[in-house]
Amino acid sequence: MQQQITRWLEQFGLEFGGVMSLLMVLGLIVLISVVIHLVLHRVVLAALQRRGQQSQRVWQQAITQYKLFQRVALLLQGVIISIQATLWLQSGSQTQAVIVTAAQVWILAFTLLSLFSLLDTLLALLRQSPISNQLPLRGIFQGLKLVAAILIGIMIVSLLMGKSPLLLLSGLGAMTAVLMLVFKDPILGLVAGIQLSANDMLKIGDWLEMPKYGADGAVTDIGLTTVKVRNWDNTVTTIPTYALISDSFKNWRSMSESGGRRIKRSLNIDTGSVHFLSEEEQRRLQRNPLLHSYLNVKTQELSQHNQEIAVDLASPLNGRRLTNLGTLRAYLEAYLRAHPRIHQNMTLMVRQLAPTPEGLPLEIYAFTNTTVWAEYESIQADIFDHILAVIDEFGLRVHQTPTGNDLRGMLQQSANAS
Repeated sequence: MQQQITRWLEQFGLEFGGVMSLLMVLGLIVLISVVIHLVLHRVVLAALQRRGQQSQRVWQQAITQYKLFQRVALLLQGVIISIQATLWLQSGSQTQAVIVTAAQVWILAFTLLSLFSLLDTLLALLRQSPISNQLPLRGIFQGLKLVAAILIGIMIVSLLMGKSPLLLLSGLGAMTAVLMLVFKDPILGLVAGIQLSANDMLKIGDWLEMPKYGADGAVTDIGLTTVKVRNWDNTVTTIPTYALISDSFKNWRSMSESGGRRIKRSLNIDTGSVHFLSEEEQRRLQRNPLLHSYLNVKTQELSQHNQEIAVDLASPLNGRRLTNLGTLRAYLEAYLRAHPRIHQNMTLMVRQLAPTPEGLPLEIYAFTNTTVWAEYESIQADIFDHILAVIDEFGLRVHQTPTGNDLRGMLQQSANAS
């Protein structure tokens, strides 16, 4: 086309016909490109943008959000410019070579960006599926982006150098060690993500606890190189993905799925308050409906045993007797069995631990029937509130280290006595 315009101008005796024809062709290319740009972006894409924002369909919203159509439109404009330069400019000219090369670089760049938008759109759609929580999709898609960016980068460099991409790829063999060092974290992260998914070790939404990195919260993102954890204090901890394979961590998912959360807490009993129950204490405790059956059965059992061995019960050393601590354990177990917020199909017991200088630990080991943190803490607190309130009814005391007020009271009593 440029040659035809040049001959047409020369017929009219115009000087610099070649330059004028080149300017006319370039102006025509720019004009057509501007018109196409305005039509695509002001009319077509604007209509698609409005429709996507108003639509309730996830895929239309995702395409609009990640600008897939905008980048495809820019890719199409680069293709049109390349075609115009090839058809209209003088074949083999330097101007044609520069414009075609620039258009090809433009095409490769927006091909990469369009691929990024497509992958982001697919990721947004796949996240609507339950299976997405079991796969490190974000890490996989980031790996695909990295590979695509490297390939497109090689193609752009080879295009600008005028060399075959295979020549550059063959030269990368000597740089393998350098590439392994540069891309160590992405490679380790990709392998770790596959292992986490294959072994079902971690999913988005899991409660992860990893003290080494100060992480204690819900997993919000599993990326190619990092895993983000929103801690319960609303801070965010970032953990290298491969650290989840090389180090140990605690995943609370199975606890959440089981429907019960463990209570494992003890209080220290003052061993000096442990004694045999008197008849008066037995009659008083027997009025409690949770202890009535236990005391009747236990009293008959002990009476029968003591009669069989025919011992002198005048001495506390002889025979078997009820203790206030054993009765408290029986009461607490019955109390937990009747508690509406305790899971009755999981382990439930009240046990003694080894005595310590701080007293005799009496441990509650049970599971709540909820895994909601706030509800769990409330149930646990209510149970121990009740224990601390009723323990005096059994003639027991909770061991407590003397406070400053206790010492001041002792000094005051000593001063008054003297």
